[in-house]
Amino acid sequence: MRNFLRAVKASWPYRARLVFSLLMALLAAACWSLNFLTIHPCMKILSGVHSLPESVDADIAQIQTQLEPHQRKLADYQEQLANVEHWPEGAVKDAKKSELSGLFAHMQWKINQESLSIYRLQLLRSIYVRFLPADRFAALCRLLLLVVAVIALNGFFDFAQESLVGSVTNLTLYNLRNRFYRQVLRLDETHFGEAGTHGLMARFTNDMEALGAGLKTLYGKVIAEPLRAFGCILLACTVSWRLTLLFLILVPLGGFFMAKVGQMMKRASRRLLERMSDIYKILQESFQGIRVVKAFTMEPYERLRFRTATREYYRKAMKVVNIEAGTGPVIELMGVIGVVLALLAGSYLVLSGKTEILGVRMTSYPLDYETLLMYYALLASIADPARKLSSVYTKLQSGAAAADRIFAIMDLQPRVRTTSQGAWLASHAKEIEFRDICFSYEPNRPILTSINLSVKHGQVVAFVGRNGSGKSTLLGLLPRFNDPDHGSILIDGVDIRSVLLRSLRKQMAIVTQDTILFDDTIFANIAYGKRHASREQVEFAARKAFAHEFIETLPKGYDTRIGELGRALSGGEKQRIALARAILRDPKIMILDECTSQVDAESEVKIHQALQQFTRGRTTFLITHRLNTLEVADSIVVLERGRIEAVGMHAELLRTSRVYQSLHEANHLKKAA
Repeated sequence: MRNFLRAVKASWPYRARLVFSLLMALLAAACWSLNFLTIHPCMKILSGVHSLPESVDADIAQIQTQLEPHQRKLADYQEQLANVEHWPEGAVKDAKKSELSGLFAHMQWKINQESLSIYRLQLLRSIYVRFLPADRFAALCRLLLLVVAVIALNGFFDFAQESLVGSVTNLTLYNLRNRFYRQVLRLDETHFGEAGTHGLMARFTNDMEALGAGLKTLYGKVIAEPLRAFGCILLACTVSWRLTLLFLILVPLGGFFMAKVGQMMKRASRRLLERMSDIYKILQESFQGIRVVKAFTMEPYERLRFRTATREYYRKAMKVVNIEAGTGPVIELMGVIGVVLALLAGSYLVLSGKTEILGVRMTSYPLDYETLLMYYALLASIADPARKLSSVYTKLQSGAAAADRIFAIMDLQPRVRTTSQGAWLASHAKEIEFRDICFSYEPNRPILTSINLSVKHGQVVAFVGRNGSGKSTLLGLLPRFNDPDHGSILIDGVDIRSVLLRSLRKQMAIVTQDTILFDDTIFANIAYGKRHASREQVEFAARKAFAHEFIETLPKGYDTRIGELGRALSGGEKQRIALARAILRDPKIMILDECTSQVDAESEVKIHQALQQFTRGRTTFLITHRLNTLEVADSIVVLERGRIEAVGMHAELLRTSRVYQSLHEANHLKKAA
């Protein structure tokens, strides 16, 4: 429950609402309990021929008939004690004195109890005389109107408490979702692969809802239902605290049972949430890869995969349902057993007219059936909140399981550490140096080994190599998507790990092979890296990227929405939009990862012309296999198995680098094909 308590702490800013909701719950519990006090006078009115004051007078007279002989016995014990004082000292005197002192104290207690009962009845009589008319039917009408008024007040207080609890719960979830999203954005790119976007989505939605249900239950029923039960217990104790204790004897057994059920519920809830993550995963993969699914006619397989996942979710969900459904009846049965025990004992006292059971005094005066009926109603009203609390514990455990999954992500620390104490990186103007760089995603599987490279400001450097040689990984270290295991990267002599991360990335723009666009307008996508850009600036960048012409042909031009992942555009159009986005940012450092891989030949020529103009005065890193793209490069770096195999120009590398020769031949064969 540790993580669930952390979620509870997130509600601290709304403590005023919680305190007010507690006040509403107290008032609602008071109204709930007071309703049962009307049972006794109503039954007295319906069952007798006397008015309520007359009925109370009869009860007082009955107690006084018991009080008078008790007072005589008390005087007799006192007289006997006085006589014993004259006996000679010894064991006999001490024993007799002890016996009489015990009898005197017991009788004094009886008289005190009977006197207290008479006082209560006299107080009740004064209330009846003052507030109820003498006519029995009129008195009954007034009592029933009081019941309606109290129930209306109870409803208002219930509504106020539920509303306040709902606001606290939703505000807490609002803050937790924002904190969770902020934490996820702080994580490294590798964390997204490990947790999976489907797992993160499940935590944002299903897990948050489960946590919210737990918090609402905690602030709602966990407070309101025990208060109702406690109010009724207090009233029941005024009738007979011993009978009430007999009813409550099963509480420890119920607590032990709930603890065991809670452990089962938490495990089952955690597995249920994991199965929901599996469903999100299948949905994400099949929807994003819908073209592949349809092209390879894999719809039946995907349906089977989804059906298997949902069937597994159904099984786990039914386990949770069965645990929750089985808990209520067991707790209800325990409550009924307690009510029956207390009711049997009370019925014996009413039918026999006694106040003791097996020598144990249960009440101060004999019970009548009207009081017993009110007492039974009070016990039943205690059992009802107890039954409702059985589902409370299971929901709290579900919320605890969800909190564990949410805070497992919130507690992750980014591998790429940044410090708020770092300096702001000055505008790049001299040199970028890769110094003895080594990097691996997994132990004993190096991706980059001993990379040493120096790039002057304003140079265009192209990286070539076979798939898996480490090109994208190396350039991903520059904006610190990852940090090297060994070595360092310096910009103008400053280690990039020592500066503010934001100041580093502010100087960069990236265009990747897998173009990422958002479900927004073309204007918003181009201005994504510069949110306050003007219309003229966006159009200028689009013209530079040779995207303006096709944008103008769209129905709404720059205000056209492009759909999820830019599905409304072709691959080449998406890449030109991404290039325009990078140009608008006006970076000091450009990283282009196969940025012309999906454009046609004519657009590629124009983009190269744009790059030749745009790369002036800024350091540019290219990853490409196309020869015409290499023509804009000042230097070419050949990577092979995570090492720099050669550095030079095209003609030089054709003579000296076997790897470059094979890449060149493969590129020619591809073009010929």
